[in-house]
Amino acid sequence: MRCFRQGDVLLVEVENAPSDATEVSRERGGLVLAHGEATGHAHVVWAPEAQLVTREQADELYLLVYGDEVLLEHEEHDPIPLPAGHYRVLRQREYTPAAIRHVAD
Repeated sequence: MRCFRQGDVLLVEVENAPSDATEVSRERGGLVLAHGEATGHAHVVWAPEAQLVTREQADELYLLVYGDEVLLEHEEHDPIPLPAGHYRVLRQREYTPAAIRHVAD
């Protein structure tokens, strides 16, 4: 199992995305894995050889990469090449005694 991390986004390779997942629309031509809370920047895949799907009832995202590889891009991080495969998209969380919260880029 391969994992890739860029800022507060963690991609974990899975064998297959759930069969009941539905496609997520592109935003201005890109697949947005996460919007930055602090900076407004986003983690985006621009390649047409990828698809983002969700299981809305479970609040889960999956990135499906076809072909050789695609790039995961963000304004504040180096691009990460992602090989073909299926990945669960997870947001890193930070623990504080008051509550668990999303990590902000």
